[in-house]
Amino acid sequence: MHESPQSPVLRGFIAAFGIVAVLKFYFATELDLYSDEIFYWLASTDLSLAYSDLPFMTALMAGIGSAISPGSAFAVRLLFLILGSMIPLLVYWLALPITNRHAALHSALLALCLPLGGFLGLLAVPDVPLIFLGILSIGFFERAVRTDSLWHWIVTGLVVACGLSTHYRFFLYPLAAVLFLLFFKPEQKQWRNPRFYLAIAISSLGLIPIIWFNLSNQLSSASFYLVERHPWEFQASGLLHAFKQAGLVTPPLYFCFAITLLALYRRAGKGDRSAALLLSFSLTNLLVYLILAPWTDANSTSIHWPLSGYFPLLVALPFTLKHIAQWCEDRWSPASAFRITRTIPAIGFIGTLAALVGVASQAYQQQLQPILGTGVLSNKMAGWKEFSTYTASLIDSQFLGARPVLITDNYYTAAQLKFTGLTDTAITLDRDKAVRDGRITQLALWQMDASAVANYSGQPALFISEDSTLIEADKVALLTKICQQSTAITAAPPLSLYAGDKVFSFYPIAALTQHGPQSNERARP
Repeated sequence: MHESPQSPVLRGFIAAFGIVAVLKFYFATELDLYSDEIFYWLASTDLSLAYSDLPFMTALMAGIGSAISPGSAFAVRLLFLILGSMIPLLVYWLALPITNRHAALHSALLALCLPLGGFLGLLAVPDVPLIFLGILSIGFFERAVRTDSLWHWIVTGLVVACGLSTHYRFFLYPLAAVLFLLFFKPEQKQWRNPRFYLAIAISSLGLIPIIWFNLSNQLSSASFYLVERHPWEFQASGLLHAFKQAGLVTPPLYFCFAITLLALYRRAGKGDRSAALLLSFSLTNLLVYLILAPWTDANSTSIHWPLSGYFPLLVALPFTLKHIAQWCEDRWSPASAFRITRTIPAIGFIGTLAALVGVASQAYQQQLQPILGTGVLSNKMAGWKEFSTYTASLIDSQFLGARPVLITDNYYTAAQLKFTGLTDTAITLDRDKAVRDGRITQLALWQMDASAVANYSGQPALFISEDSTLIEADKVALLTKICQQSTAITAAPPLSLYAGDKVFSFYPIAALTQHGPQSNERARP
């Protein structure tokens, strides 16, 4: 970045980048792993080409980090933190050959002002490698099309292969490339380019993990993502998709993105290759979720899934802001134009900081609860260290040196027990959440689902339920189920954290039975 040290954009980028990076790395050391993160760590302990919900990339990254410092949440997140922090630099690299150094640096700064984008890296989730590899694939594809360099075509194929090994959602990137080559006439010549087909052949290797898992498991993974996860019935709430996105992106920035899309469309119509390419990658990622929103899982399609569509727009966004500044200056004054065009990204950057602080607030329950009250803060990423310490002491006091089988009411509690090294054998009775998250097949493959209880007949066990997440009927059903496979079950002292916001109950079991107790010996909740 050969910008003058006195450049306001360079100074702003360095300051914003430093603030966000410091906050992300610090909060990553404070927060416990939440359910998705702990599952990816669990997957990393049994590396495979693919799992029931994702191919291998996320688990591999979590495993590499965890190998540096086992049992450390920060270590699990380390590679995600690095990739997430590099995304603004990647935006600069993408924009550089399309615009100029100053505009590319401005685009990198704006990447930090896209709230969910600036937030990337704090959590060990697949969105991080997906978007990192997505931007990388756009950049290499643009260079390959422009220069026809064999090297760029090969690397494009390799990056796309890695992306396809990350998440099903990455399919939209090669789809966008195909649509660009189909509809942008000056580049239709690429269909006769053997180097393009070499890139396709290389990228198709990324399909092997998904195909292998689905063929081995009755298409359970594809069925979850394409069928079971979504209601496929019209929901009026899906019509609010654009408004939800505007709220997440911030309304001023969302408005600017809309103007940028229109400008790219006009430039593409005049034969601008770069504009057509950026438009294709952006619209493909945005329109698919906009159109499907009324029929699909609103928690995903209307929240973070469309994020990939905004990064290509960041390349052209500085020119949009420049035109807005000129428009304001013509109608009001240079001072007004300056304030407006600085306020738009400033609001976005505040959104980034708010997202980071909002998630990180979970680590400060004891300090914030007296101010905010109970039931306000989420505790999905808090309390697990205290839980593990309490569980370890309970095992020592109740089982006198024996190693009980640990049985839980949900899969992420079982994973937390393994993460802290309390056991190598954890089983979950969970079906609802495991099915909802597309992980029930994987738990069965790992022999961690309810059917595995029968494998430990005659052994002592400890059943743990997170009562603060259960309604009474669900808890009774779970206790009834575990009682049917126990000879004797008692209640140990519960653990209550954060004024009762996070509560666990513990039930030592004398011995598990394979077929359930006899009718005259039946344990009851």
